[in-house]
Amino acid sequence: MPKFLRLSLKFVLRQLTGLLFRVQLRGDADLQAERLLIIANHESFLDGLLLGLWLPQNPVFIVHTGVVRNPFFRLVLLLCDYLTVDPSSPLAMKKVIRLLEAGRPVVIFPEGRITQTGSLMKTYDGPAFVAAKTGATVLPIRIDGAARSFFSRMSGHFPRRLLPQISLSVCTPTRIEMPATGTARERRRRAGEAMRRVMQNMIFASRPQQTLFAALLSSIAVHGRKSRVVEDIKQVEYSYGDLLKMALALARLVTRFTAPEERVGVLLPNLAPTLALIFGLNGLRRVPAMLNYTAGVEGMQAACTAATIRHIVSSRAFITQAKLGDKLAALQGVQIHYLEDLRAAMSITDKLWLMLWALPFPRLATQKASPEDTAIVLFTSGSEGKPKGVVLSNRALLANVAQIRAVIDFSVEDKILNALPLFHSFGLNAGGLLPLLSGAKVFLYPSPLHYRIIPELAYDRACTVLLGTSTFLGNYAKHAHPYDFYRLRYVVAGAEKLAESVRASWFEKFGVRIFEGYGATETAPVLSVNTPMAYRSGTVGQLLPGIEAQLLPVAGISQGGVLHVRGPNVMSGYLKAERPGVLEAAASELGAGWYNTGDVVEIDDEGFLRIVGRVKRFAKIAGEMISLEAVEKLATQASPSFAHACSAVADEAKGEALVLFTTDKTLHREALLNTAKTGGWPELAVPRRIVVVEALPLLGTGKTDYVTLKKWTEGV
Repeated sequence: MPKFLRLSLKFVLRQLTGLLFRVQLRGDADLQAERLLIIANHESFLDGLLLGLWLPQNPVFIVHTGVVRNPFFRLVLLLCDYLTVDPSSPLAMKKVIRLLEAGRPVVIFPEGRITQTGSLMKTYDGPAFVAAKTGATVLPIRIDGAARSFFSRMSGHFPRRLLPQISLSVCTPTRIEMPATGTARERRRRAGEAMRRVMQNMIFASRPQQTLFAALLSSIAVHGRKSRVVEDIKQVEYSYGDLLKMALALARLVTRFTAPEERVGVLLPNLAPTLALIFGLNGLRRVPAMLNYTAGVEGMQAACTAATIRHIVSSRAFITQAKLGDKLAALQGVQIHYLEDLRAAMSITDKLWLMLWALPFPRLATQKASPEDTAIVLFTSGSEGKPKGVVLSNRALLANVAQIRAVIDFSVEDKILNALPLFHSFGLNAGGLLPLLSGAKVFLYPSPLHYRIIPELAYDRACTVLLGTSTFLGNYAKHAHPYDFYRLRYVVAGAEKLAESVRASWFEKFGVRIFEGYGATETAPVLSVNTPMAYRSGTVGQLLPGIEAQLLPVAGISQGGVLHVRGPNVMSGYLKAERPGVLEAAASELGAGWYNTGDVVEIDDEGFLRIVGRVKRFAKIAGEMISLEAVEKLATQASPSFAHACSAVADEAKGEALVLFTTDKTLHREALLNTAKTGGWPELAVPRRIVVVEALPLLGTGKTDYVTLKKWTEGV
């Protein structure tokens, strides 16, 4: 095609696509480099055309031989320069290398195929090897919106429109270094892994900057108000429209007795109105503070004091069923407001405001806020002291949602079963916010302790994702029918170390692989997670996109170091009962913005994290540092069917002595010694004191209550 005709057609088509799809080009695409490799995610058949029309360079497109066989695509390809390659040919990438070395910009889709999940598919090693071999500058471009067109390959349930808005987000240029060691095949694989991380960082970096309520409205705009997303124990499926209606109505009623920016206690179970209230308070500039109703009077009082909570929203039905009346009556300095009373007090004016103003125009009816404003206050578990308020901004929560979505393919086809309480960071973000903001359905169940009911629910509701702790998952496995979890795609474990016996029992009984993750309330909460594309048994996966990490050495501990992290998902600071209402930044030797996790961690050469133990959970015995978690692992290996927990007590002879609490009445020190010899544990890790108990003390989140355990130790 003559150059003039090609340029004229490209100009006309650019104006046409800009008009029809309202294309937005974000970032600086006019990058000139000696060797430039442009990569993009692959959402639809429009992707190549869009890049060809909107990029200022005149790149060469790498095209699969199968595409060229189609007459329509051959016609479109007349608008650009292209190179046909057969991925099965070992010489295919050599042609691309020669193009780059000749100075021609090249466009390639590392996924090799159009997404069928709405998320990243696997990335091929070839493009990464080309980038590493040539030393090319890699320019990532995120295509967003094309998957919602009829030119995509998404399923029929995925929301599609005739002319969706499409954006092209140009991200920071980078390079992929050629691995220095290993065989050619291994170096190629590692380069491919680096390309996958570049793509994941691209997806994360191009996220919008919003508040929680604005993010909900964006999801509604994509999926529609009629789309059903939340179901709870009442067995009612609530649509986005229902959720929005509840959010606006409840928040308006709460504003009568609260002020903007005030922290409002939320004492409610896993129900749709709880999620609605969180979003509604965010939209009207109030801050929900999620109270842990299993923490007891002392824990709840400390939380209310730390966050200067004056008003608590709860439910009479819930308080009666959970037998919390005495605990609430003992709280000082707070006023309880019940949902039943709030609904009864809704006036005709409130209803008119809701129906005629707030629902039709939710952005105008709510108050503008910044992504840096506080979105929610959660409280630490109190497993090592008084609960502290963790202040999380809109930016932190939504960054973590985007980080998870960049590595795991949640979609409208999924249904998440979440029995973890919404006052728990994992339950709130992964089990509440994530599904709503990604279009997946969620079934909220009020208690993770109903070990027989939850597997039946997973079967009855055809759930595809299950969240839990090692303790909970182990108990589900004991009581579930082998077919109860037939639909599960993902089982994600967090909050505590995954026991090897639990991992093995799930694989043996259900054929399901558990993906273990790691995080903290202070990081909103997920820091790392194993995924189908990056999995290593015995680790907690690789760090999520956008997170920096450093390990600082600990005296006496030879393995790993204390993990310090920095990223957009890190909290704003703490609220403590000792200084009520005062925001305290997290302390870290590395300075502002860094968070000291307090966990001793090892990171291997491919970025997988292995948790060694908590710094506070080491005992110094005869001058040696012994991990209490390692002692618990030793006991579990010796007696896998029972629960074990270890604590330490002062000892005049050796400094400290180990005390093992166990539910196994037959466990004795000789069995532990034999297991230690077989497994390579030092003899110092074998406790001399073994205390048999009926059950270990647990927090509401399923974690071992080490504060209570310490008191037991002192009484031994």
